[in-house]
Formats: sequence, C-alpha cells, structure tokens
Amino acid sequence: MTFLIFLLACGAAATTGVIFKPGQWYENLIKPNFTPPNWLFPVAWTLIYLLLAWVGHRLTLIPGSQILLALWAAQIALNTLWTPVFFGARRIFAGMIIIGLLWLVVAAMVLLALRLDVITGLLLLPYLAWLCVAAALNYSILRQNRW
Repeated sequence: MTFLIFLLACGAAATTGVIFKPGQWYENLIKPNFTPPNWLFPVAWTLIYLLLAWVGHRLTLIPGSQILLALWAAQIALNTLWTPVFFGARRIFAGMIIIGLLWLVVAAMVLLALRLDVITGLLLLPYLAWLCVAAALNYSILRQNRW
C-alpha cells in the first residue's frame, strides 16, 4: 500500500509534464548538442518515478529513515515545481535554481541512503545521473538564450 501512495505522489509530479508541455517555445530555444532526443524524456522519467516510489516504500520499512523520508518529500516537491516554472512560466533562471536545489537534495539522499541501506542508495543513482543531464541542459539553455 505504501508503494502505491508513493507512486501516486510521483504520478502527480509526472502530471505536470502533461499539463506543461515543452511545445514550440522549447523547440525554438538554442539547445546544446548533448540534448537527449525527445522520446527519451518520458522513458527516463517513467523509470525514475517507479524507482522513486520503490525508494519511498523501502524507506518506510527501514528504522532511522525519517530524514531520508523528509528529503524524499522535498525532492518530489521541487521535482513537481520545476516543470511549471520552466515550461509553464518560461522562467529559465528560476528553473535553474530549482533544479540546483533538487540536485542537492537528491545528492544528499544518495549519500544518506547509501549509509543506511545500500540498495536504496543505488536505486537513487539513475535519478541523480538524469538530474546531472537535466541541470546541464537547463544551464546551457540559460546561457545560450539570454534575451
């Protein structure tokens, strides 16, 4: 049951991608050559959200995971916030701040989780890796599209 609750939270975050689609504005931006193909974004996020729900569920079963659960809540809030800010409000700089904070929270989660439960920490690594790509993409877009 807890897995489904965490999956619901991830589903809510994912819904922002349906509501605030990249669209023509994003297509017209100058993007770096390392920009992943469009089809990869939903594939990556689906995998990440499934792993995040599993991580949340695992954390509820591990004694002493209160700080990690609080960080889980912080990351899903920041994750949910980024899409409407970047794609909806078209605030590239604000998006950079949000994704930077998100990266810090997830990096802290990885470090703490690896100490508490190695499997949980390893399950978070794809998320941190994807955030590295996303943050670099956000930063590059910010630098190349100053108006």
